[in-house]
Amino acid sequence: MIAASVILGEGVVIHHPDLVNLYGCSVGAGSRIGTFVEIQKNAIIGQNCKISSHSFICEGVTIEDGVFVGHGVMFTNDTYPRAVNSGGELLSDGQWDVVPTLVKRRAAIGSNATILPGLTIGEGAQIGAGAVVTKDVPDYAIVAGVPAKIIGRVHDAPASIISSRRV
Repeated sequence: MIAASVILGEGVVIHHPDLVNLYGCSVGAGSRIGTFVEIQKNAIIGQNCKISSHSFICEGVTIEDGVFVGHGVMFTNDTYPRAVNSGGELLSDGQWDVVPTLVKRRAAIGSNATILPGLTIGEGAQIGAGAVVTKDVPDYAIVAGVPAKIIGRVHDAPASIISSRRV
């Protein structure tokens, strides 16, 4: 479902509009959204991004231009999530704070990575598949593991690998 509250830039491709859940978000021109993706209210996707199938982009996430999000990537937006308050009553939208996350331009996030709230993923950074990102990632860093740790720099990769990447 694509709600009427969604702002789509020119040339956005949503491969299976009936198999996504987008509401209250904006998606920049030229971006592509895969099947079974959810993008919540107040999330911002930049231009020329690729959001692969089964990914979840929650409220408070800003993704700048040219970012790749692999399959099954999960963003979070609450440091201490709870379903109920101390009295056992179900919490509503206004009873918790959204902790924003920023993914800077041309970053790439591998499949099944989990991004904890309140982080910045630097420009051109590379997040390994299955990583659990618990700290800010510097520009052009390559991180992997649980928890994710810096294992290299994108600039250290052979030029042929960097230039062959499509964003």
